[in-house]
Amino acid sequence: MSKENQKPTHRDVVPSVINFLSDELFEGDYKEQPLYLQEIFELLMHTEFGDDINLRQKILSCLRTSRNLAETLSPFSEKQIQKACVSNRKLSE
Repeated sequence: MSKENQKPTHRDVVPSVINFLSDELFEGDYKEQPLYLQEIFELLMHTEFGDDINLRQKILSCLRTSRNLAETLSPFSEKQIQKACVSNRKLSE
């Protein structure tokens, strides 16, 4: 059976997260993402669209997730995270 047709298992979660983090490291400074989201949210609040409670809840959820990720990874240097992602990515392939 090809890999595409197999159902994911709980063991597939960690490699997927590692791949996500690996990809994110090359997209910019993830540690700054909460600040970027907060700035966007504050600007959006001053518009007609910003008055939507559902949108505000979604934005706050994204901001919370982004902050949690940044806090979780904050003790580690960019090099440490990149090294861990690269070595673990090789293991998952």
